[in-house]
Amino acid sequence: MKLDGLTVLDLSLFLPGPAATQLMADHGARVIKVENPRAPEPTRSAAAFPWQQGGQTVMFRNTQRGKESIALDLKTDAGKAALLALAKQVDVVVEAFRPGVAKRLGIDYETLSAENPGLVYCSISAFGQTGPWRDKPAHDTATVAAAGILDVTRSPEGNSGPAIIGVPIADMLSSYLALSGVLMALHRRHTTGRGDFVDISMFESVLAASPNILGPVFGGGQAPDRLKERTHGGNAMLNVYETADKHYVALGGGEHKFVEALFTGLGRPDFISAVTGPAGEGHWPAIAFLRETFRTRSREEWEVWFEGRDICWSPVVTLEEAWRADHVQERGMRFQDEAGNDHIGSAIKFTDEPAQIDTQLPQVGADTAKIIAELDLTETDREAILEVDDSNVRTTGKS
Repeated sequence: MKLDGLTVLDLSLFLPGPAATQLMADHGARVIKVENPRAPEPTRSAAAFPWQQGGQTVMFRNTQRGKESIALDLKTDAGKAALLALAKQVDVVVEAFRPGVAKRLGIDYETLSAENPGLVYCSISAFGQTGPWRDKPAHDTATVAAAGILDVTRSPEGNSGPAIIGVPIADMLSSYLALSGVLMALHRRHTTGRGDFVDISMFESVLAASPNILGPVFGGGQAPDRLKERTHGGNAMLNVYETADKHYVALGGGEHKFVEALFTGLGRPDFISAVTGPAGEGHWPAIAFLRETFRTRSREEWEVWFEGRDICWSPVVTLEEAWRADHVQERGMRFQDEAGNDHIGSAIKFTDEPAQIDTQLPQVGADTAKIIAELDLTETDREAILEVDDSNVRTTGKS
């Protein structure tokens, strides 16, 4: 596979870091997950993530598969010694501590790269490692709000407050940028022999995803007037419409051929000229017509009407409907392991050397003994690490 021979040390929790390192594991990297034996990966907890399959949370199963787990308390001398020894051997470190924590623990890039100059070290944080906001605590929704995206995420019909986005876009965008940055640095290492520090901000990952909505900001120094903007409800062909049975259909493409096919099919070719023009007031009569028209038939009836027509559209389906679609199964985006547990497949599809997904999930510290046997540690440190690991399993039963 593409990442065979690569070793990654994953110090991160929750979603952005683990999602990035799981992608690496799916494509051949050896990923070693470091967990605090007294406070392991939070997504293992059914109290926080109640939906489970096969005795594991769905969240944990789909962010941690195929990894090894070593249990280390980085606040102890033995745990830190093991981490430092590991860092000498790996290609990549991914961490998501708040800025400054890694340095306080003595496991920051400067410290680790002094012993391993080829190391690629990726830090994922809410607002980045520098700047006036670096120490602000935030998870996904707060960083999306700070990026101005919640303000424009509102119903295109009527007035509503900001809506929580249905997927954690800051988490996932920063995850993909982390993967991209790591791979860029690894590619450059072939020439220079040196790694690099990769600073990924969740907030900035959302800002960077905004070029198509920044016209009024950069061009006019003003916030978007949503219902005059192309992607916020001001375009008839990029909009959501209610059907007679309280479902919805979404139109998703405004090229002339799609406009012509829709309005000719609905018997209103007089709207074609305005709807192929700029978003805003010129579209409003067509939007009003479409709102009225779509409410005359059920979603199923509209699905029949759209069949065979060259129009960008989709019914607004539930998450459950989306994940049981034949297309999802056919493309391998949902598959089942031998025990019948569901997994998200790889969205990166190579013709040669495709992902080979290992669906095994690590117990907390399951690989501790094996991994520390590979490290240059004192016998005292080895025994201290294993004692803490065994004590955690005996007293908490965590797995």
